[in-house]
Amino acid sequence: MADTLDKLLVRRAFSSAAERYDEVAELQREIGQRMLERLRLVTLRPETILDLGAGTGVASMALLERYPKARLVALDFALPMLLQTRKRGRLFRRPRCLCADLECLPLRDASIDLIYSNAAIQWCNDLDATFAELQRVLRPGGLLMFTTFGPDTLKELRLAWSQADGYSHVTPFPDMHEVGDALVRAGFADPVMDIDRMTLTYREVDQLMRELKILGAHNVSSGRQRGLTGKGRLMAMKGAYEGFRRDGRLPASYEVVYGHAWAPLQQTRNGVTTIATELLGRRR
Repeated sequence: MADTLDKLLVRRAFSSAAERYDEVAELQREIGQRMLERLRLVTLRPETILDLGAGTGVASMALLERYPKARLVALDFALPMLLQTRKRGRLFRRPRCLCADLECLPLRDASIDLIYSNAAIQWCNDLDATFAELQRVLRPGGLLMFTTFGPDTLKELRLAWSQADGYSHVTPFPDMHEVGDALVRAGFADPVMDIDRMTLTYREVDQLMRELKILGAHNVSSGRQRGLTGKGRLMAMKGAYEGFRRDGRLPASYEVVYGHAWAPLQQTRNGVTTIATELLGRRR
């Protein structure tokens, strides 16, 4: 049976991470900025934006600056993250905060023009159901733009642990083609997928593991070891990781998957077909 995520543990991990998350989220900020730059290539005038997996609200504020006339909903399933978002927002430009799971959105059908989601979709258990939800809440002609992580993410840590014991210590990530196929099955139009490979380096593996814990990104899959990891296995993992050291530094690889797709201009739900003629000029 494939590993699944323990969503309760995911929520607890990110709730605990909220206060210190920004201290170590350099990679996430860089990816989010690159995605914002990609939005410059799209002619879009969204009235309502959903920041899906908003975290501490860095992208929420950037989106409000980019689209000053839009309403923005910052959604995260860790309430302490949304409290950080509220602190970040200025009184007159605070996003509306919604604590919910991205796999079951408490939003009306066809109520969102733009969904922006940075490094959040990997925390769902069912890609098909998740993308079906996102397509449901997008207005015809609306845009989904997201990033997630591919299977080569933290490959050094995964390989080092595989030499130490037989348990899963790194959360599994879907392949780019799996993500693209799920978009198509959900009925999205014109999906585009591509990959960016990035590497962070550390003096010691302990530094990487501390950072992952602060981020709330430690392993919460069903195949993880229950209970404490023995000192012997931990030392074996560290020894195996040393094989990757280059120029005095240990690498941590990230396979960043970028995707975007459009909700079709013509949609049929419950036997009723909707054609969004008023949106035809709002995107390029």
